[in-house]
Amino acid sequence: MSLVELILVLATALGVVDGKTIRIKDNTGNTATVRLACIDIPQTSQQQYSLAAKQKLEKMLPSGTPVVIRTVWADKLNRTFGEVYVDNRSVNLRMVEEGYAVVDRQSLNFCDETKTQFLIAQANAENKRLGLWQQLNPAMTNTNSPK
Repeated sequence: MSLVELILVLATALGVVDGKTIRIKDNTGNTATVRLACIDIPQTSQQQYSLAAKQKLEKMLPSGTPVVIRTVWADKLNRTFGEVYVDNRSVNLRMVEEGYAVVDRQSLNFCDETKTQFLIAQANAENKRLGLWQQLNPAMTNTNSPK
């Protein structure tokens, strides 16, 4: 088995848990929960932005959508964190580009291959005041980042 096979998972989206977590079924039939790596969404106290992030993710990943997961790490609770791709585009990056999420700087090094793209996408979304950048200082959840 090659290293690429160990990192990439071919799957189908089953549903969205919240604005940064999805359920998938891999090509072997196993189901899993995947947390979108290297991004964060507003705290639940900022309901409109959390709900908007979830709705955007549901629109990008309707049930049955084929996805590729680039696993970047698993935590102590055996949750998978990864970059989710649809049609060769990072869903994680699109969430940041469109102002539905911000870069999680505590875990950004796990997305080393796309780190610069994430930072540029956030700067552009902030400059254009897209989505959650309509407020001055979005408070993030930051509950699932590795220490």
